[in-house]
Order: sequence, then structure tokens, then C-alpha cells
Amino acid sequence: MSGPSTPGPAPDALELAALLCSRVCHDLISPVGAIVNGLEVLDDDPKPEDRDFALDLIRKSAKTASARLQFCRLAFGAAGSAGAQIDLGDAQAMARGHIEDGKTSIVWNLPRLLLPKNRVKLLLNMLIIAQQTIPRGGTLTVDPIGEGDTMSFRVTASGLNARLPHNIAELLSASQAPAADAHAVQPYYTRLLAQACGLSVKLAPEGEAVAVTAS
Repeated sequence: MSGPSTPGPAPDALELAALLCSRVCHDLISPVGAIVNGLEVLDDDPKPEDRDFALDLIRKSAKTASARLQFCRLAFGAAGSAGAQIDLGDAQAMARGHIEDGKTSIVWNLPRLLLPKNRVKLLLNMLIIAQQTIPRGGTLTVDPIGEGDTMSFRVTASGLNARLPHNIAELLSASQAPAADAHAVQPYYTRLLAQACGLSVKLAPEGEAVAVTAS
């Protein structure tokens, strides 16, 4: 019987930056590729119905790319100077634009106020993790823990066959450093954000749902 896995070496600053960039590129490649495909259809001098289809594809894909860029800028980027605060109302709008579709919806139970940017970045990254637990879609419910500048969060994911993604719970804890790929770096980055806020993040099943909690 094999023993518990040994944590690997944590990525240095350059590797972490590269992995986060790869993650952002992964999120954008699909809508940007669809825009390119739509433009290629237009370049072929298509029939009117094909032209309408191409324009609709470009329009929807550009909207998706814009929403993902805005979300990633806040979730992974600098988003203001050191010590900056971010409006939770803006975070809600970006989260809905990035996550909500025909399958997944958000119930946002947070008050509208300004919070330190790392806490807001932590919340958005928790939403990404929670979304991964309901691959067939469902509802993400966002609730506050505490109030004011020290508010933390709880995101409950409910949906058909909600499950814990492989290794995510371990990557959120101090027990495992990420593998050198863009998939593992996001939960690891969430852990770093939580530590910067003096918090820890846990991912655990709750009946038929899954909860991501920062406390």
C-alpha cells in the first residue's frame, strides 16, 4: 500500500505567472477561435443565410470573449493598486457575465460594498472552483461569512451529480503543490489568495451539494 503523496516543490514567481497566463489563454482560445471562423466564412462571400450565421457567431463569441477578459482581469490580474478596494456589485456583474449561461445560474446573497481587492479576487476564484463541481450545470449560491472588511465567503454548488474534482481539495490545502500545468495552478492560486487574506479555503461535499468555504 502506498503512503500519502509528498508535496512537490511550489512554483517560483516566474513559473506561477506563466501558468496563470496559460490559464487565461485557455479561457479565451475558444471564443476567439470562433470569431476567426466566423470571419473566414465572411471572407468566402457566403450566401445570405451563411452570412447571417457568421455574423451571429462573431457577435456571440465577441461578447463571450469580452466577459471572460473582464472576469480574468479581476480574478487573476492586478485590478488596481496595492491596497485597492473593489465593489462587490462589479464583481457580481463580472461573475454573472463569465459563468451564467443556459445551464448555470448564480444566487448572489452578498451586500453591495467595497472590499479589499484580494478578498474579491478570492471570491471569484472560489466561484471558478465551485463551477467545476457541477459539470452538468446547476446553481451557485454565494453567502457572506461575517461582515465588513473582514467578510469571507461560502459558495454552495448544487446540481445533477455534483462532485469533487480530482485533487482540487488537496491543492487548496497546504498538503500538495500544483503540478506544472494551467489546470492545477488556479486552485493553488486560490490558496495563495486565501493566505494573503489570513484565511483558508476548504472544498467539501454537503449532502448532494458541494461547498467552497473561506474562513
